[in-house]
Amino acid sequence: MANKQEERGPDQMSKYVWLIETIYRTKRISYNDLNERWKSEVDFSRGEDLPKRTLKRWLDVIEALFGIDIKNEKCGDYRYYIDDDENLTKKGLSSWLYSTFAVSNTLVGSKSIRDRILLEYVPSGQEYLQTIIDAMKENREIHITYYNPWEDEEFDLQLQPFCVRLFRQRWYVIALNQYAWYKKYGPRIYSLERIKALQIKDVTFKIPKDWNAEEYFEGCFGVIRDHDYDKELVKLKVTAGQANYIRGLRLHKSQKEVERNDEYSIFTMFIRPTFDFIQELFWQGEDVEVLEPQWLREEVAAKIERMFNRYKKD
Repeated sequence: MANKQEERGPDQMSKYVWLIETIYRTKRISYNDLNERWKSEVDFSRGEDLPKRTLKRWLDVIEALFGIDIKNEKCGDYRYYIDDDENLTKKGLSSWLYSTFAVSNTLVGSKSIRDRILLEYVPSGQEYLQTIIDAMKENREIHITYYNPWEDEEFDLQLQPFCVRLFRQRWYVIALNQYAWYKKYGPRIYSLERIKALQIKDVTFKIPKDWNAEEYFEGCFGVIRDHDYDKELVKLKVTAGQANYIRGLRLHKSQKEVERNDEYSIFTMFIRPTFDFIQELFWQGEDVEVLEPQWLREEVAAKIERMFNRYKKD
């Protein structure tokens, strides 16, 4: 039991991340070269060899934890390689876990310059994340005290937690409110940072067989899933400089670049143009122009006009 716990501890996780990163950066590496690099990492290895049996065990754990399959060529130099390195960039829990451990590993090894590494503030709502996940594992209802900032009031809610989602450094729970008026509209989104108190109840529930978390958010930009918005083709004209940014950090997984020249690019995406997506367009500023659909172009133009009139008063 002690060995099992040791292999899942934070220090051991750092070793797994080091192994993945080393093989990923080198593309293919022999055991001898890998062992030499390992011994040079004295904080991990203390100058000792990495036994092949230990390496094999680690590779099995890495596949189980992160879904990353590291294979051996079985010929020549018997080099190790990541079978499908695209897994490191795909979305999903395994990829997110790996990325989180990789960043943590980097920060832990950079204590000498910690005053030169500035991090983004993450709201405290994550303190309820584990409790909600525990309730989800057993399909048990939760009782929360929830703060509504628009009405400046707190409400007691009985919820069935279906799934959780991370978006823009904030955690959200998608849950079915047991109050009859809300229940008929299906699951709703609740921000963890607005939860003031939370308790797991003894009441259990069953998630509908036809409900799927990925399908629920299909076509959504972020966490807003407004039933009044259907998925439709959105076409954006983006200046050449900003296109480089959007090309590297996609606005949506359906994004495609259908035209490109020295002055601008045209991007399309099949998405629900909800409030959060419109806010993203404003964040992009004057470098992005909505071409289609016409109603979205008119709505953005109307918002710009109202903003202009507000500032024009001065």
